[in-house]
Order: sequence, then structure tokens, then C-alpha cells
Amino acid sequence: MAKIPHFIFSLVFFLLYCNGASTLADERAGVPVLNYHRFGPRVTDSMTVTTPVFEAQLKWLKDNGYTVIPLKTLVDYLLGKGPPPPAKSVVITADDGHKTVYTEMLPIAQRYRTPVTLFIYPSAISNASYTLTWEQLKALQQTGLFDIQSHTLWSPNFKKDKKILSPDTYQILVRDQLSKSKAILEKKLGGTVDLLAWPFGIYDDDLEKAAEEAGYVAAFSIDRRHAEVSENIMSQPRYLIVNGDGANGFSAIITGRAATKNSK
Repeated sequence: MAKIPHFIFSLVFFLLYCNGASTLADERAGVPVLNYHRFGPRVTDSMTVTTPVFEAQLKWLKDNGYTVIPLKTLVDYLLGKGPPPPAKSVVITADDGHKTVYTEMLPIAQRYRTPVTLFIYPSAISNASYTLTWEQLKALQQTGLFDIQSHTLWSPNFKKDKKILSPDTYQILVRDQLSKSKAILEKKLGGTVDLLAWPFGIYDDDLEKAAEEAGYVAAFSIDRRHAEVSENIMSQPRYLIVNGDGANGFSAIITGRAATKNSK
């Protein structure tokens, strides 16, 4: 039997090492969690992403080999309860429950089979003219693509409230905002509500502790970094997406070249 040259062994070892290092690098790089709000044919405010831009972004992800995974899949990994997500994974979320999630986002999500997590403040649902109805939320849920989670009861500004309320009144507010939202969503829609998006991206140690006590296992800010194990599970970062990001800005976010602080 002929001997295999030593350089062949070296080459194979090198390739295996590079592949393993690449996998580890992908894991350390984390996963971009994208945060949308409203959609439409044109920009009407700073939170609107036009429908063509949103669809172009999903197409860019598909064309460049990215996979949109459910947020809960990422959370399971961050909690040590699931395997690492595939390389080039992305998560999509939408806050507030604007009616254009149903009219504009849904058809595109169905076309691309894209899982989405909606963070909802239930006090507005079926009450405010700009929001979804409970029936629409149920319809979204029944597609199997949309998961409904909490954005507190009415999306308060905890930073402002803490300054103007007494400590006891503020603590009651925080507790009610966290627990009542969870209870209403679970009663209306079924399932488990244990993920939270911080209103206006505001969080601190006390709020994180209160969220844990209310039964949340993970919470999300709008700090512009990839979500990863090294981040606090109760303030995992997301990228707030605006229409002005364009193709270059969007690709920079996904690839991690746009990691800077931001707030709503």
C-alpha cells in the first residue's frame, strides 16, 4: 500500500481546523435581531419601512444565504436549552401591533415563509384606530409564522415615570405593566408569553429583575448589536430598522458592520 504524503495529512488537518474555527466564529458573532414597526407604500413617519423596501430586504437575505429563524429558537440557544442556530441566521420582530403588520407585512412573510415575533401592548388592540384587532392577531397566529409576545401593557416610558412617581407607585406600575400584559395576551390568544421587548429600549437592573419575577425568560432592547450568549438575557440587543437604512445600511447591519448604540 502506497504511503500518503505527509503534506496531505497537513492539508486535511488545516481544512478541518479552518472549518471548526469558522463555525466558532459564526457562533461568537451572534445573531442579528431586527426590529420593525410599521409598513406602507410610502414613509409617513420615522418608524415606517416601505413595503417594497421590506420585501427587498427579505430577498437580500434569501439571495445571500441567510435563514430567518424564530426568536424562540434563538432564545433556547441563549438559555442553553437548544443547539446553536445555523450560520447566517437572522431574527425578525415587529413592535406595537400596527395594523400594517396584517395588511402589508403578512403577505410578504407568507411569500418568503418568514417567521416573525410580534411584541404587543394589549391595551391598544381593538381600541386604537392604528392597531390590529384581536381577530387579526389570531389570524396572524394561525398562519404558524407569527408568535405573539409582550411589549408591556401600554408601552410606558419607565425612565420618565420613575422621575415623577413615588417609589411605591412606580413599583406598582412596573409590576402591572409586566404581569397584566402577559396575562391578557395568554388569555386572549393562548400559548405562553415569556418574551418581552422593553418600551423605548429602556431597561435597568431593577426592571430586569421585575421582568424575571413576572415570568419572562428573556427581554430585548434596541441596542445595535448582535444578540449572543455574552449579552444579558434580560436585555438582548436588537437593530431598529428604518427606511433610510437602504441596501447598504441593511447589509451592514446583518454582517455586523453597523454595531452602534441607538434608541427609539
